Amino acid sequence: MTNEKLLDCTLRDGGYINDWCFGIHTIRDIINKLVQSNVDYVEVGFLRDCEYSDDKTLFNCCSQIANIIPDNKGRTLFSAMALHNKYDINKLEPYDGRTIDIIRVTFHDYDIEEGLDYILKVKEKGYKVFCNPINIMGYSDSKLIELLNRINDIQPYGFSIVDTFGSMLKSDLQRIYLLAEHILDKSIVIGLHLHENLGLSYSLAQEFLNIKSSERKCIIDGSMFGMGRSPGNLCLELIMDYMNKNLDSSYDTNPVLDGIDDHIMKIHAKEPWGYNTAYALSAKYNLHRNYAEFLLNKGRLRAKQINQILSTIETEKKTAYDEEYAEALYESYQNNEIDDSNFIDQLKSDLSSREILILAPGASILTERDRIEKFISDNNPIIISANFIPDEYNQDYVFFSNEMRYSAIEHRLTGNTIVTSNISYENEDAYIINYADLCLGDGTKCDNSVIMLIRLMLRLSKQKIYVAGFDGYYSDRSNYVDSYMMSQHTKGEEENRRNSKYIADIKKKIEIVFVTDSLYDNKEDE
Repeated sequence: MTNEKLLDCTLRDGGYINDWCFGIHTIRDIINKLVQSNVDYVEVGFLRDCEYSDDKTLFNCCSQIANIIPDNKGRTLFSAMALHNKYDINKLEPYDGRTIDIIRVTFHDYDIEEGLDYILKVKEKGYKVFCNPINIMGYSDSKLIELLNRINDIQPYGFSIVDTFGSMLKSDLQRIYLLAEHILDKSIVIGLHLHENLGLSYSLAQEFLNIKSSERKCIIDGSMFGMGRSPGNLCLELIMDYMNKNLDSSYDTNPVLDGIDDHIMKIHAKEPWGYNTAYALSAKYNLHRNYAEFLLNKGRLRAKQINQILSTIETEKKTAYDEEYAEALYESYQNNEIDDSNFIDQLKSDLSSREILILAPGASILTERDRIEKFISDNNPIIISANFIPDEYNQDYVFFSNEMRYSAIEHRLTGNTIVTSNISYENEDAYIINYADLCLGDGTKCDNSVIMLIRLMLRLSKQKIYVAGFDGYYSDRSNYVDSYMMSQHTKGEEENRRNSKYIADIKKKIEIVFVTDSLYDNKEDE
């Protein structure tokens, strides 16, 4: 028997991808396949104060876990994770050997005392306990030494090196492991939990196995196909194969590969995870990944802009995600305030003589082309396209409020260009308009390019405008004139509701005529 063991956390960490709703059949089958593969530990989910469903891997008590533990467990032991402030210790039944064997307890650097006290209470219930401090990369050497000495005092079963934000490099792992190896009692197992922000989890796991003491028991976390909250975890199947080849381990990868084919790839197709530059940037600054997710979901920033914003996050805000703070940083970055009065006056003059047709990039500018061309022929409007250059129409102006869209077609710009002040423009002849004045209105905020362009028309004192291609978002068909325009962030019914409300409010101030069919053309609002 070797001292190097594996723990699978697919059903626990992977649950961040699908809200832990695997389905009871999948839960049982994944566990059976892991047992067949000879994995040493299987983490079945979270102990939480929650409403229990047998289709989820969130549990109120250990007796609920008995429903998914196979009769033939082989050599596999089972664990669950508990956040000390999200699970009432009074619900935890005394250990009886029939469900889980290990509970892994997590806590932050600002609530260490509460976490350690919780560990002692779990030990009193008879379970083996792992101490999993969140974001070990955020600890100074002195703070880590202090924590390790406290761990010796309470003698848990194990202590995990948890790279919460995926920022660990080889030198960091060596430093942290050597401190733990030197200070921790030799009976305490050392664990390693890695994330894939920098694409280093497999390499770091190998380094850990190379440097660890042969006398020290260790446990490495992995998950099937690296399933876990983006960008994911160490791939269980890879580290199993490595340990078989180099450490005389005896894991059977075939059941795991079958589980990936049968279950995990279906989930990955709906909600993918994996390396992403924004998550790499969050690791660069050792930040909570939600900051990167927040900026990614805006769908309007390039990686270099995300980098610039993440670099400004204050030290005290890095570990615990603050959405209001993130929103304020985003708004501050976007609102590069300028005096645009001269541009507004010039546009008022230039656009005063004819009707205005706004072309949005919806698929209807192709499917309803005859209707649009007839309108153009009958009315000879000034055509302004929003965040794209239409191949089928001759626009008079192009309006940009999105850096990603602007950068993608900047090289094609030849005519009149209107950009908001958040754009890194190089066109000296462009009309520059204050971003905040178009994004904010009547106490509401909307950075949809078409709605911002309509708000610009309001600033220009237009009384009536025409809109084509502002279709709305459909789940069962293409929404854009070209595939490159697909947004990075998810749009759907929620986006439709927001935009409908904004349009209804704006219609009180300006007449909007939809030339093509639109989900936002609510006649009842008129």
